[in-house]
Amino acid sequence: MAEEIISKIKDKFPNNVIRRVDKKSSKRIYIHIEAAHIVSVVNYLFHELGGRFAIATGTDTPEGIQIFYHFAFDKKGIVVSICVLLDRAKPEIETTCIGIKATEWIEREIHELLGVNFRNHPDLRHLLLCDDWPEGDYPLRRK
Repeated sequence: MAEEIISKIKDKFPNNVIRRVDKKSSKRIYIHIEAAHIVSVVNYLFHELGGRFAIATGTDTPEGIQIFYHFAFDKKGIVVSICVLLDRAKPEIETTCIGIKATEWIEREIHELLGVNFRNHPDLRHLLLCDDWPEGDYPLRRK
């Protein structure tokens, strides 16, 4: 089942989109892509392959800010995570909420806590932190 999903994604997107595929188990797939292609890849998983958007997660790693968009294929029992790595000095990526409305609030949270700028996001105001939280102070960033 996982191989079928991997095959469809590889067929749809050329090598310059996909950096690598990690199959952690028969039920967990991590597809690392270039950030410039996030919208087309997640829209394909959601609209064409029928993946259910579960959540997005962000973390500050030694290599940069990493974002994972997690999609569940419930009938197959598989979770596919689309991974992007952003430059810590200027973490910026196109929003996915135009095509997948459910990503709007989690992108706001990642923006607020990690400082990622989601270009063309309709509403990046504070979601969790108080309105007078110091600009440029991101609680989940490495010091």
